[in-house]
Amino acid sequence: MITASIGIAILLLIAFLGFPLGFAMIVVGVCGFAYLRGINPAMEMAGQTILDLATSSEFGSLPLFILMGIFVYRSGISDKLYETAQAWLGHLRGGLAMATVIACGGVAAVTGSSLATTATMARVSIPPMKRYGYSGGLAAGAVASGGTLGMLIPPSTPLLVYGILTNQHIGKLFIAGIIPGILLMLLFVGAIMIVALVRPNMCGVGERTEFNVKIRTLLSVWPVILMFCGILAGIYLGVFTASEAGGVGAVCALLFALSLGKLSFRDFIESLVEAGRTTAMLFSVGFGALIINNFVVVAGMPTELVNWIESAKLSPMMVIVVLAVIYLLLGTVFDGIALILLTVPIFFRSSSSLVWIRSGSAFLS
Repeated sequence: MITASIGIAILLLIAFLGFPLGFAMIVVGVCGFAYLRGINPAMEMAGQTILDLATSSEFGSLPLFILMGIFVYRSGISDKLYETAQAWLGHLRGGLAMATVIACGGVAAVTGSSLATTATMARVSIPPMKRYGYSGGLAAGAVASGGTLGMLIPPSTPLLVYGILTNQHIGKLFIAGIIPGILLMLLFVGAIMIVALVRPNMCGVGERTEFNVKIRTLLSVWPVILMFCGILAGIYLGVFTASEAGGVGAVCALLFALSLGKLSFRDFIESLVEAGRTTAMLFSVGFGALIINNFVVVAGMPTELVNWIESAKLSPMMVIVVLAVIYLLLGTVFDGIALILLTVPIFFRSSSSLVWIRSGSAFLS
């Protein structure tokens, strides 16, 4: 336990100093394992871990989902989603902010990335909100909060990474993320409605849209609905695996972008390069996460944590609260993917014998 704690402290220090997280985890994991078991077993462990992850079919789906999100981003579907939500809600006080959150949910459903969702919707939604007199804080808050929906609404890259690290069924994780994602989106919309009632000066009122225009904008986003439902239904019904779903989604997104004339050959090549860079970054961090996972297990940290929880007689809710506080503090420094890769190997191992906090650790991360 002490060895593992020292290793985690060194890892956090290296990360705070600005070193790449994947590199830091690999160094700490290999050195810690070598300290406990010897240099040769440590090198064998690292090599086998990297080989297993590189040849994993589940991890092979990650670049496909990333590529799908990039194709969707370049297709300009975010503009159509925002126009649709704006047509239906824009005439209400605070309606443009509500439309932003709902459009973020739609973009998240086809990109799986919080960062891509936030970056896209900031470009699309903030100028109209400023034009209609929305406060800068409310406009930025709507985009920032709506962007977090990408972590829950499938196909979610963080849920995919979590499933790979914990050997959980990707399809079930995707299905489990739907209701929390929708509830969170509705809570954001409700918060905006309250702000509009309490402080109406922060919200403007947009123009009312004719009903036939509303229907036309709704029909323009059918590819998003079809892609979202098709991927989830295919995984849930067993028509294809998570890897195959990523491939199907990437091809559909490519065809959709081509049909709109938004993807030139140069854009296509740039999309492949961008997907490759993102995947390489995630692979390096994934290698480090699994290596430090092996070190933590050998050091006995998960077992010691379980024994401490049981001896302290903490209630399930108290354990969840402690985890939430830890994630809140670490979330001020690390992004979502890095946070999952850093903490899941420890917390999931610790909670594996405490079934009541397993699902909580999944969605808190």
